[in-house]
Amino acid sequence: MQNAVRVAVGARLHLGFLDLNGGLGRRFGSIGLALDAPETVLRGSRAAANSVIGDQAERALGLLERLARHLGLPGGHRIEIEHAIPEHAGLGSGTQLALAIAATLRRLHGLGLDVEADALVLDRAARSGLGTGLFLHGGLALDGGRGPEGRPAPIIARLPFPEDWHILLIFDPEHEGIHGAEENSAFNSLPEFSAALAGHLCRLAVMQAMPAAVERDFSAFGRAVTEIQRHVGDHFSAAQGGRFASRHVAAVLKLLAENGVEGYGQSSWGPTGFAFAASRAEARRLQDLAAGGAAARGLKLQIVKARNIGAAISEQMRTKQGARHG
Repeated sequence: MQNAVRVAVGARLHLGFLDLNGGLGRRFGSIGLALDAPETVLRGSRAAANSVIGDQAERALGLLERLARHLGLPGGHRIEIEHAIPEHAGLGSGTQLALAIAATLRRLHGLGLDVEADALVLDRAARSGLGTGLFLHGGLALDGGRGPEGRPAPIIARLPFPEDWHILLIFDPEHEGIHGAEENSAFNSLPEFSAALAGHLCRLAVMQAMPAAVERDFSAFGRAVTEIQRHVGDHFSAAQGGRFASRHVAAVLKLLAENGVEGYGQSSWGPTGFAFAASRAEARRLQDLAAGGAAARGLKLQIVKARNIGAAISEQMRTKQGARHG
């Protein structure tokens, strides 16, 4: 028998940057939400050599080897990825995979979690601090931007999201969001972001979206999200070809907006779009409304909820033949 560690963590919605001006010494700042799906689920155990099987195995092996070297961990490790958040879809797949692997290694070796340090080692949280904060706690969160010292942006507010509110996700499997070197180049080419606009977005987040979630005012929350998305999408439009990265997702979002949807947009660089709903029944109505146009464009739809807890990390016992025991 040997110890094995299982980690499960959901995707996240990045609802928008708040201050790309940086005039106060901190830049970016973000508002975002942890989701219960799609999930990254993996199991890890000690082994003779490092290996990874499953979705995104090559990416995961690089993360595993880098952190194991950095921590000076003896021996090898085997990671089995059961599910993975889709790559380059704007849902935080890279950060959640990296932190899930880091949590696995640390638990296997009896080390305490250090999400911020591991994120830096694994080149995550370069701009938004949402990925690290939501990995730990879930919910609706606000980060305070990255300061001059280069640490991940701190989570300055975190709230449980109303359990009955749902989200319709709109996936474009044929389109990838900007990432890697292209993302760095895109940020360097963006137009100037005014202090006045940063102030407006911060006000929307702090004085409308966050209190609306506390008071369960769905309409006010939706209006704030849509307004943040409008300004941020227009700012990024030159880099991604429009307010939304995928013209197919944009068409479905336009249809939903014309039918009175409050609270819609694109997560991060996309192409995944989203629309909030005040109930599961309303989410199903939106799904039915979007289904024809989505199918014709090769899009996929999924209804999800917020995840109000952080990553689930548990230990199991397994035989050398692979049978797992709770």
